[in-house]
Amino acid sequence: MIFAFFFIVLTLHAQNSASDESEAAQQLVALANQSRAEAGKQPLQWDAALAAAALKHAQRMAAEGPIAHRYGGEMSLAERAAAAGAHFRLVEENIAVGDSAAQIHNLWMHSPEHRTNLLNSDIDRIGVALVPARGVLYAVADYSQSVPTLTREQVEQQIANLVSALGVNMSAADPKVRQARMQQARQACAASNGIPADPANQPLFVMRWQSASLDQLPPVLVQRIHSGSYHQAAVGACQPHHDAGAEQAAFSSYRIAVLLY
Repeated sequence: MIFAFFFIVLTLHAQNSASDESEAAQQLVALANQSRAEAGKQPLQWDAALAAAALKHAQRMAAEGPIAHRYGGEMSLAERAAAAGAHFRLVEENIAVGDSAAQIHNLWMHSPEHRTNLLNSDIDRIGVALVPARGVLYAVADYSQSVPTLTREQVEQQIANLVSALGVNMSAADPKVRQARMQQARQACAASNGIPADPANQPLFVMRWQSASLDQLPPVLVQRIHSGSYHQAAVGACQPHHDAGAEQAAFSSYRIAVLLY
């Protein structure tokens, strides 16, 4: 009976502690958005994946004692955020040790680098975690510029719309030809160079690129289309190539190929 009593007390204490940490995290978010509003910036939206990455790093800081953005054997910020499920083209981080959320926010606002991160116009997501240890709070705030998670078909349609707007026909009359060209474009996307062999549907020009944005076409492709030498096109999307390693692979991007006929 005595052991059961102590178990219940400890469990309730742990639940209250977690609740306090969550409340402090939300207070940090509210303070950040208040400061951003005063600076004329858009509010940040809560991102559960960023919060998970922040919590993991805050726990590591609490275990280590001296705070740092990266410890030996730990993944980089971008890798941690991606591993937690975040999708982004930009990611930043503020860390601190303090007695309260208000004090931590005050510290960040009076540090030029931390203030710049918090008020960055390019970010739109935030995840915060605080871990109590040694009588203080170890705080991590991760900020990002998010990237929508799109299907391959959605990516292809967005690029097709841009190409069509320049006067190039995206649809061959024959359904079999359309299907063959779509597959050809996807094969071209997956390849690093060259033109997929298909005597019946041989493109005159192939453009491949990777970008975190689907808002515009590469200037070289636009120039080709404006030349008037091409009348039809096909678009293929595929998994990005990341020759630069895990750090680069953490950033969300799209890989696309456009074939001009």
